[in-house]
Amino acid sequence: MKPLYPILMERVVPIAMVIFLVLGSFQAAMALHLSLASIRHFMEWCAPAYPVMAAVSALLVLSGLWFDSRAEKLARKGIRRRRGWMMDVLARLTNRSALEEMLAREQKETVIDAEELAASLRARVIGQDQVCEDVATQLRRRLALQVRGKPVGIFLLAGPPGTGKTYLAKQLARQLDRPLLNFDMTQMSSPHAATQLFGSPKGYVGSDTYGKLTGGLKEKPDAVVLLDEIEKAHPDVFKKFLTAWNDGHVTEASTGQQISTVRCIFILTSNIATDALSEIADRLADEPDKMRAESVEALRQAGFAPEVLNRLDRIFVFRPLEGLDIARVSALEIEAMIDSYGLKVETGGIDPALLFEVMRRQGRMGPAASARDLARSIEDMISDSLITARQQGAKLVRVVQNEDGIVAEIADKGDAQQARISS
Repeated sequence: MKPLYPILMERVVPIAMVIFLVLGSFQAAMALHLSLASIRHFMEWCAPAYPVMAAVSALLVLSGLWFDSRAEKLARKGIRRRRGWMMDVLARLTNRSALEEMLAREQKETVIDAEELAASLRARVIGQDQVCEDVATQLRRRLALQVRGKPVGIFLLAGPPGTGKTYLAKQLARQLDRPLLNFDMTQMSSPHAATQLFGSPKGYVGSDTYGKLTGGLKEKPDAVVLLDEIEKAHPDVFKKFLTAWNDGHVTEASTGQQISTVRCIFILTSNIATDALSEIADRLADEPDKMRAESVEALRQAGFAPEVLNRLDRIFVFRPLEGLDIARVSALEIEAMIDSYGLKVETGGIDPALLFEVMRRQGRMGPAASARDLARSIEDMISDSLITARQQGAKLVRVVQNEDGIVAEIADKGDAQQARISS
């Protein structure tokens, strides 16, 4: 039974207020010595204003009803605006309009320009134009889906080392303006390595912190997750990913919390079965469905985990670099190496003879001689000279090959002076 006092208060107080208003009105009339005749005369004098007052009152009522209905719609969208004499806390503490724009973008479906994305990737990933176009097309289709119970995409990038698989994943995250979660799966070769990614159960060492993958996805649910050299991970680690790819979530072991994976993109890279995959890609370039089936079979025969193969959305085969593509990648690697010393390469500052020697070496040794290894060997030769050039205040350098080997030269802006610093 409800208490009697609140019920009486709810029903008596409104009646009491009306009585007090009536009594107050009589008391005011007596204090002003007003008679019924004078009140009637005043009411007759105000009669012409009654239609105007009625119209204003009706307008106020209609405006209130419109505002109330409009405010409810905005509130349901989560972007109700509160303006006027009362300042919104968001307007006082942050940029409310920017926050509302972010919320509006979040609620809209994501549609990307596949041609623009493909062009950006082709300009940065050398020698893999077809892969760049296929990846862009797949992402455009999958990001446009409004209802999705699994990740945006689970893509395997297969092919020889040094052909740009990892680099493509990093560039993809940059072009899509998404955070990158990069995991080297060669470090996940033991059955206990899964705790690094998915956390430790309660009572075990490390159970007070989230795993690297679960914690990363909790903070950055739209990340690009790069699983580098996935074939080297332990089977127990593979099994932990199955729910992420099947059911659209991963479970943090320390808390049991399920973290969604439906907004992220999984990129897997692998170096196995490269010869077989390259042959299949060349032979079935115009038959994508058949190429996918034979690629899956080649990976299965090479020992790739079947449970992973069954959950891949697409397999993209990278081709070995040939001809000038080798020179392009080598030049970029040398440029990146010199940039790491705080210097810049002069325009046209890499000797063509050096790049030609790289191409000849690649032809003799095949895919085993990657451009990355070459850049390391060149760094060993000219690292001391690059350090000296930086100490002398140089900004631009050039790399040349002569009878003394590979040397670095300081180049000023006017190219009037140059100081040769040999390694």
